[in-house]
Amino acid sequence: MSLSPNYLNDRICINVLANSVENAKDCYDAAEGHVVLGVLSKNYATDEAAIADMKLYQAATDNALSVGLGAGDPNQSQMVSRVSAVLQPQHVNQVFTGVGTSRALLGQKKTIINGLVSPTGKVGYVNIATGPLSSQAPEAIVPIETAIKLLQDMGGSSVKYFPMKGLSHKEEYQAVAEACAKYDFYLEPTGGIDLNNFAEIVQIAIDAGVKKIIPHVYSSIIDPKTGNTSPEDVEKLLQMSQAILT
Repeated sequence: MSLSPNYLNDRICINVLANSVENAKDCYDAAEGHVVLGVLSKNYATDEAAIADMKLYQAATDNALSVGLGAGDPNQSQMVSRVSAVLQPQHVNQVFTGVGTSRALLGQKKTIINGLVSPTGKVGYVNIATGPLSSQAPEAIVPIETAIKLLQDMGGSSVKYFPMKGLSHKEEYQAVAEACAKYDFYLEPTGGIDLNNFAEIVQIAIDAGVKKIIPHVYSSIIDPKTGNTSPEDVEKLLQMSQAILT
């Protein structure tokens, strides 16, 4: 399976959820390939079922697969690592403590693995206690620079900053973006991103000098009746991304 699609060369790559293989293909086409399609491990009872189904998504989208946890559920961390080892996807979502396991099992450096850190209410600091056990303990608040270096130690590619609640943590997010740029790390803003705030959120990261931004746009562009991500909205996100870069 190819590990060098269009999006690996993009400064902005959109991450959206796929409700079906057909929906994934429609969104992939709408984004002209500049997208990864999230499929949640939490939706499957077994590794085998997840692997069999996710292979269909890979085939339909030139492996633009993003293996997801499921609303950042830390209890899915091990399953994500196991199925990703078999699938070799373009993108893996992980809690902070699961990054090293995923990278070791993948056995290569090309797949992008994010590590989930959360806002703290304090500019320049993030909570890294996002794993299955650590998320049940008191917060582990560290400087964003330290969090990035720890992720790099584990073989991570990017900070997944969640839950952002849109622009509710704007100053904190700006500090995260500046640190990612300083230490040559990717950034994945996540939570509460919609068509109205997408451009500003991405622009903040661009202005900070972040090399690659992977904004996650989920529920705001999902049709509540069908559960499908809207290809028309994905096309709008692509157009906004292109406008930012021109």
